[in-house]
Amino acid sequence: MAYPEVMENKRENLQKAFRDNRFLVKVPQVTIFFWIIKVLCTTVGETFADYLNTTLGFGLNGTTLFTVIALASALFLQFRSKTYTPALYWIVVVLISIAGTLFTDNLTDNLNISLLMSSLVWAVLLALTFAIWFASEKTLSIHSIYTNKREFFYWLTILFTFALGTGVGDLIAERFSLGYGISFFIFAGVITTFGLLWRFKIINSVFAFWAVYVVTRPLGASIGDQLAQNDPDYGGWGLGTSVTSLIFLSAILVLVIYLSVTKKDRINLDSEFHAK
Repeated sequence: MAYPEVMENKRENLQKAFRDNRFLVKVPQVTIFFWIIKVLCTTVGETFADYLNTTLGFGLNGTTLFTVIALASALFLQFRSKTYTPALYWIVVVLISIAGTLFTDNLTDNLNISLLMSSLVWAVLLALTFAIWFASEKTLSIHSIYTNKREFFYWLTILFTFALGTGVGDLIAERFSLGYGISFFIFAGVITTFGLLWRFKIINSVFAFWAVYVVTRPLGASIGDQLAQNDPDYGGWGLGTSVTSLIFLSAILVLVIYLSVTKKDRINLDSEFHAK
């Protein structure tokens, strides 16, 4: 059960949307489908970036340029959209996952910045984004994403969570030499801990959401690396980035089609507003 103050903030956000005639929440409801697709996207972010970089031979700079152009195009369409569209929303998430991976890889490989330092940089930028967002809008709730300004903060936050998750994931799995399998269980344990803290009302729902959002990035990356890689030091099953990316992109496609048809992840402002 959510805290009363969280529910009240959510209700105030919805009331404001109705008063302003802006029934345009542009993000999905947080359901089990949301988290499944989120993890699938983070896995694709890891494996597809490697596929473009290595398998297709784009190189790190070429892959980064390609991804940034694709992401900018998808974000343009997302901002022009008047409501939540599952296919468009999750295309942006996939691309921003790849971009976050590449930004961290560029800091490490091109600028020789350590994973620890890059993780600290992304953590600071993420904290600053949260602070500016809250100072400007007085809320970090995803139920309040019905203006372009809030949507801008939302996507910038997501970009930094992916970049941070990439750095932390690589740091633990590779620099600390724990391997992909052990890293998976570490991140799964952290997510479970946040879930329990929220369940017993030690942290509120907004903090729990963003904390889990950050940690699902290295969790998904650990899954992707475990499936795709075959490294004597870090482990892996050796399926390759092509097969792994195809499997997870197919799973994302099936789930997005299902949600587009059933509309199970749409935030119903009318029912939310009239709920007691």
